[in-house]
Amino acid sequence: MVFLNMTKGLLAAIVLAGILAGSVPVKAQPLADILTPAFFNGILDQADPSCEGRNFYSRDTFLKAADSFPQFGSVDGIRREVAALFAHVTHETGHFCFIEEIGGATRDYCDETVTQYPCNPDRGYYGRGPIQLSWNFNYGPAGDSIGFDGLNSPETIATDPVISFKTALWYWVNFVHPVIGQGFGATIRAINGAIECDGGNPDTVQARVNYYTQYCNQLGVDPGQNLTC
Repeated sequence: MVFLNMTKGLLAAIVLAGILAGSVPVKAQPLADILTPAFFNGILDQADPSCEGRNFYSRDTFLKAADSFPQFGSVDGIRREVAALFAHVTHETGHFCFIEEIGGATRDYCDETVTQYPCNPDRGYYGRGPIQLSWNFNYGPAGDSIGFDGLNSPETIATDPVISFKTALWYWVNFVHPVIGQGFGATIRAINGAIECDGGNPDTVQARVNYYTQYCNQLGVDPGQNLTC
């Protein structure tokens, strides 16, 4: 019996050492366990009661959308990636207040040089959804990938909350996820770097960083290095 107990203890020590060394795989924590109702609603509840987004965005619709993107959270730790994504979403939507870009309908987001995704002259490709997807060259391929007509029915992002979250995750896994290991600053550059980075708008960069570090603290994960751009 003493030998058996010693053997069990030795095996447990070997397994623990393997986990710490990375040679023994550990089942990833489910996204739903990390993105708790308290975390999600803690963001949403800061939006004014009059905000249209309060009745549009929800944790359940995000989790449903995330089922289609298994890549999310597979690099650099799921907790850190959740903190990064929701830092940007909080900034872009004003704590889930806005669905569409303020004044977006008056702006031209049609790049006519992208002939693969021609603009419909009767439609606008301004910011919509959690990540504020913009431009015909994003609406077109996002629609093709997700399964809606992004060029002729871009407003779907503002009327279907699951598709809305899917567009955010589509953009994220294609353009942000690949650089997240470089630090949060790289994610800012991937989302709005041309306007904000390299001194373009240090206040908005810092606002994103503040949300990110706050959420990392809530989720119990180190924010890492290279936070700004």
